[in-house]
Amino acid sequence: MAYILSTEKQTAAIAALCEGTSIRAIERMTGIHRDTIMRLGIRVGEACGRMHDERMRELNCTHIQADEVWGFVGKKQKSATLDEQNAGKGDVWTFVAFDPESKLVPSYLVGKRDFKHTYHFVSDLASRMRSRIHLSTDGMQEYRATIAEAFGSDVDYGQIVKVYGAPDGVDAARRYSPPRITSIRKMSIRGEPDHAEISTSLVERQNLTMRMHMRRLTRLTNAFSKKVENFRAAVSLHFAYYNFVKMHGTIRCTPALQAGVADRVWTVGDLLELA
Repeated sequence: MAYILSTEKQTAAIAALCEGTSIRAIERMTGIHRDTIMRLGIRVGEACGRMHDERMRELNCTHIQADEVWGFVGKKQKSATLDEQNAGKGDVWTFVAFDPESKLVPSYLVGKRDFKHTYHFVSDLASRMRSRIHLSTDGMQEYRATIAEAFGSDVDYGQIVKVYGAPDGVDAARRYSPPRITSIRKMSIRGEPDHAEISTSLVERQNLTMRMHMRRLTRLTNAFSKKVENFRAAVSLHFAYYNFVKMHGTIRCTPALQAGVADRVWTVGDLLELA
């Protein structure tokens, strides 16, 4: 059991999870059984989620970029039966809000790419901001109504829509390469957003960080989550590590320290103590 492991071994397991190491690889490196690693990760991840909810309040962010990251639980949507989908299997999206100035992720949510989960994500984001923000998202239709409901007139909101061309070929070498962008369109939706600031480029780059540090989001592997509860815990663990522990190369400190949410650089041991 995770509770009787030494603190050093627990810290090593959590640190490896935060850096994107698979559970079976951690088992081989540390000698800890994979089921114990799983339970430890869930316990610490859930505690990190509670900590995030408590600390990310009254934030002084001025610009926010939001995006969604695709993943799946158990199996992909096209392979899941209706009963399996009702049980949480199939496609799952992680909504992410990103502050380009402090590099902080103030809000995130795991769910479906539908109106209900979009509304919960946008409402959560609005509740954490101290003052009016400049908000940028992609062209997902659900954002317009949910942002109007959550923020009212107290937001400068713009959408950026990127149009991609058809793949240049179907050969295996280019099969997983991103298509070429053929046009970009920016739209003012609410308030008076600065068109030069309407962008999702930095949150999309943050999505890469998320995939690199979460083994469950690595494409074309068998490391995907088997339960949505495990996936949520892993996401919470990742963002606690990203915000409070991981030094960001651009700002030379952690995002939480830069944003004034923390007064020091945390360690993985601090995350472990939350549980």
